Amino acid sequence: MAEPAETAATEGARTRGVLYLLACGAPRARGIRDLVMSAQAAGWTICVVATPSALRFFDVAEIEELTGYPVRSAYKDPDEPDVLPPADAMIACPVTFNTLNKWALGISDTLVLGLLTEAVGLDLPLVAAPSLNNAQERHPGFGRSVAALREMGVRVLYGPGEYEPAMPGTGGRPYDWSMPLRALHEMLSGRDRGHRTTATGTGER
Repeated sequence: MAEPAETAATEGARTRGVLYLLACGAPRARGIRDLVMSAQAAGWTICVVATPSALRFFDVAEIEELTGYPVRSAYKDPDEPDVLPPADAMIACPVTFNTLNKWALGISDTLVLGLLTEAVGLDLPLVAAPSLNNAQERHPGFGRSVAALREMGVRVLYGPGEYEPAMPGTGGRPYDWSMPLRALHEMLSGRDRGHRTTATGTGER
């Protein structure tokens, strides 16, 4: 694996941080390259982690070339060094019906879920961009999972004006790939304002 290229985006990432893009096995994962490039242009260092079923939807070698890091999909052995830098934020896109429900329940039977469940405890900024159909949407467990994740502080991109699932077998609606990154930046801006307010309120300079 080649070292990450010293591009303008990489230089900017030293101030923006490391962003993990977590992809699940849904057709939307074919567009993960667009999200990688948009995030790099915004100054993030990108690492892509995928569920095993997601790997068939995109060119793994191309993504590794773009990011300079291997695409991980399985847990490493305990004695192996971690090949990815620690994450400062995560975007799960696409996150499937299966993974979203397991995440809400604290199940970590894939590397993607292991990272997402740990990230809640680490209080990392988290954005979830679901991908499902409207029959799955009507399952009562889905609404409970969305509510649970939002209560944990996850920004779930679901609802009118953000994401409304289509009928089964239609392939879904066109997706706005700028939305997950925009949501993350809005979330970070809100955290920054909150931290400044807290510091002022406690008299810290």
